[in-house]
Amino acid sequence: MGALRRAALALAALLGVSSAMLEVHVGTSSVFSVEGQQAVLPIWYTSHSQKKPYIIWVLQKEDAKPYQILRYLDGVVKVEETELKPRVGFLYPILTHNISVFINATRESDSGQYMCTVNVEDEAATTGKNIGVINLTVLVPPAIPTCEVHGNPTVGANVTLSCSSKKGKPSPTYQWQRMDPTPQVFFPPAQDRTRGSLKLTNLSLEMSGPYVCTAENQAGFEKCKIILEVQSTSTKAVIAGAVLGSLGALAIIIFFAQRVVGYRRKKRDSQEEGANEIKEDAVAPKTPSWARRPASDTISKTSTLSSIGGTRDKPYAARPPSDTASILTTTGSYRGPPPRGGGRPPNLSPPAVNGTPRRHQIPAAPPGSLPPSSLARAGAVPVMVPAQSRAGSLV
Repeated sequence: MGALRRAALALAALLGVSSAMLEVHVGTSSVFSVEGQQAVLPIWYTSHSQKKPYIIWVLQKEDAKPYQILRYLDGVVKVEETELKPRVGFLYPILTHNISVFINATRESDSGQYMCTVNVEDEAATTGKNIGVINLTVLVPPAIPTCEVHGNPTVGANVTLSCSSKKGKPSPTYQWQRMDPTPQVFFPPAQDRTRGSLKLTNLSLEMSGPYVCTAENQAGFEKCKIILEVQSTSTKAVIAGAVLGSLGALAIIIFFAQRVVGYRRKKRDSQEEGANEIKEDAVAPKTPSWARRPASDTISKTSTLSSIGGTRDKPYAARPPSDTASILTTTGSYRGPPPRGGGRPPNLSPPAVNGTPRRHQIPAAPPGSLPPSSLARAGAVPVMVPAQSRAGSLV
C-alpha cells in the first residue's frame, strides 16, 4: 500500500496537480432584495494553490436557458453583454478568495438562480465542491392601492368596500380600519385580507366617516383612503327630486328656446321668399303713345309747361291762335285747343265723300307766318301741351 501511495504522489507531481482539495463555500442559499436596492451574493473558495483561479458566474431564470453573466480568466474580469452588464461585478479582489458579486438597482426580472464555478490549474476538487448556487428573489413593494365603495350607502342598506393594488411581489395582503373620531379595526368574515374587501351591513348614520386600507408585503406598504357618507332615505329622496326637477326645467327651457328660434327662422325665410317672388299676374307698364309714334310724328317732350301754368282757368277760345296751347306737328297741321270741361276732342278727320274718306289737306299758313318747314330749318322746336281732365289735372 505504501508503495502505491508513493507512486500516486509521484504521478501527481509529474502532472503538476497538488494534493490540496478545492472547495467553494456559499454564505446563504437564498438572498432577498427590495426592488431598486443592491443585492450581494456571498461566495468564497478555499485552496492551497497560489495560482490564479478561473471563475464563471451563470444565471438561470425560470423557464429559460442558463447564460453567462461574469467571468475571471488570467487575471482579467469580463462582464458579458446582458441586461446586468452595467449593474453587476465582483465585490472584492479575486486574490482574496472572496468571489462574491453585487447587483445594483435590482429589478424584478433579476430574480433567478445564480451559479458560480471555480477551477484552479494545479488543484483538483471533489465533484460538486467547486460549484456554489444562490437563489435571488427581488421583492416589489405594493403600488398605491385603489379604494372604492360598491352599493348604495343609505340607512339599513349593505355596502362593500374594495381595495386592490396593481403591483407587488409577493402579493400584498390588505387591512381595513376606520379612522377617528371612532377608530375601529375589522376582522374576518367581514374583512377578506387576501381580496381586500370589507362588507358593511345594516348601515347607520353613525357608520359614516373615513376608512383606510393598507396594502402590505415583505417589501413595504401603501395606503388609500375613502370617505363613507351614509344618507337617510328622506335625504336621498329630496336629492333625487331636486335633480329630476332641475333636469325637467332645463328640458322645458331648451324646448321653448328651440320653438322660438324655429319660429323666427321660419318668419325670416318667408319674408325673403315674398321679397324675391315674381308676380305672374302683374300688368306690364304701357308704352306712352308718343313713344310709339314714328320719329317724324313725335312731339318733343321738352315742352315748356310753365307757359300755361297761370292760364288753366281761362277759356282756350280767348287765347290767340298762336298760343302755345296749340299743337304743331312736323307736318304743320293745327290740332286746335283742347276741349273745355273735359269734353271729347273734336274729330279732326276730313269728312268722307260718297263713303270715301277725303284726303287730308295741309292748310295754308296764315298770312304773315312762316311755314313749318321754314321753322324747322330755323331751329324751332315743336311743342305739345297736355290736355286737361275734368279734375283740372294734366293728362
